[in-house]
Amino acid sequence: MRSDRWRRWAVLLAALGAVAATTMLGRWQLSRAAQKEALAEELRTQSLAAPVDLGAVSPAEAADPRWRSRRVIARGHWQAARTVFLDNRQMNGRPGFYVVTPLRLSGRDDAILVQRGWVPRDLQDRTRLPEVKSPDGEVRILARIAPPPTKLYEFAGEQSGPIRQNLDLQSYARETGLVLWPVSLVQLDDPGAPGPHDGLARQWPQPAVDVHKHYGYAAQWFALAALIAGLYVWFQLLRPRLRRSR
Repeated sequence: MRSDRWRRWAVLLAALGAVAATTMLGRWQLSRAAQKEALAEELRTQSLAAPVDLGAVSPAEAADPRWRSRRVIARGHWQAARTVFLDNRQMNGRPGFYVVTPLRLSGRDDAILVQRGWVPRDLQDRTRLPEVKSPDGEVRILARIAPPPTKLYEFAGEQSGPIRQNLDLQSYARETGLVLWPVSLVQLDDPGAPGPHDGLARQWPQPAVDVHKHYGYAAQWFALAALIAGLYVWFQLLRPRLRRSR
């Protein structure tokens, strides 16, 4: 009888521990969802705020997560010879390149990478570079602050040349000798900008927040907690009583 008592206590403690652990994991997933919802709201607020002059912002300030998606006005000169075409990027379901060019900021010695837009790839010759207009004089662009270009999986190592799969900011800075900001700009269409349009598409995808994923995980953890509790009640409480009543 003593061994049966210890067994029942051990099963009870194991069930309570498992229910507590899975419930805590479910609540943690809900807290992660709440954090990301707050981040999404902050990004939306930043994107709707009036653009600020990038010349009044320091690189350290721009790297602050609170500045992500903030619209800015940047002035500088394109470093067109350093343009990189990021391959295997899609926009509106079509394959092509993201065009990335450093912008040397006016009145400063540093530069910032600008994700200027998207161009389709030549389906006959994938090594053929599209023509991109890059004025020689000072340009003024409307953009939002963003992390460096997202990286895709690549089988080869670090690449060079105008067509690349990915672009590492630090390696690119060493390669070009430019002093680069730790963030990039995503250029936006600016109807009020003077001069001809450069022909680049800018239907950029919105930053992913993945809130629904956390709600799904939370539901799974809570369901597992309920299952463990239900199995304990059935096998340790209800089933023995039914056997004794027979």
